[in-house]
Amino acid sequence: MRQLCPWVRLLHARARAEAVNGWAWAALVLYLGWAVFAFGIRAVLQRRRTGDAGFRGISGRPGEASWWAGVLFVAALLGGAAAPVATLAELPTWEGGAALHATGLALTLAGMALTTAAQMAMGASWRVGVDAGERTALVTSGVFAYVRNPVFTAMAITAFGLGLMVPNLIALAALVALVVAVQLQVRVVEEPYLASVHADDYAAYSAGAGRFLPGLGRRTA
Repeated sequence: MRQLCPWVRLLHARARAEAVNGWAWAALVLYLGWAVFAFGIRAVLQRRRTGDAGFRGISGRPGEASWWAGVLFVAALLGGAAAPVATLAELPTWEGGAALHATGLALTLAGMALTTAAQMAMGASWRVGVDAGERTALVTSGVFAYVRNPVFTAMAITAFGLGLMVPNLIALAALVALVVAVQLQVRVVEEPYLASVHADDYAAYSAGAGRFLPGLGRRTA
């Protein structure tokens, strides 16, 4: 029996490595497919519908909070792809078991679906970044009646789910970068822009709808 133990441990280690790699491949395929649709195909559809792809780029000058929001957002997107690749390259992952990975898969799929639904609900107002010189319609219906930034909330859910599928340091760093980027983008860039463009309408809307979750982060005068 003692001679069999090393073989049993070896088989167990191989089985675990194969399972981890399987989850990493699933995370990578899902993430790349989601990124292509959320930014590539969505931009193509937007251009066909409105004549404008919706991309506005990074705001502010290098070193400003708005600039850091864009930089960290890009870093988070790259980190989302790098995390499963790192796992496939045998970067250590935290132990979690099948239940943790399955929970991550469920959250990832839910986040992706919510991202798509929220993007589509924005219609012609969908943008990546802000152009202070333009005026878009204020979207307040559907899920936007409860949450002012449902796209960002859905993206955070997706990133958290992917982090559970491939729980390594890169996934954690990507999630942190995304959360910081979203907070900066919303508070420093988008809310001041919307308040200046839509004035009383945005004041009334933001007093009733939460920032990222229903009822939380409502703005007051």
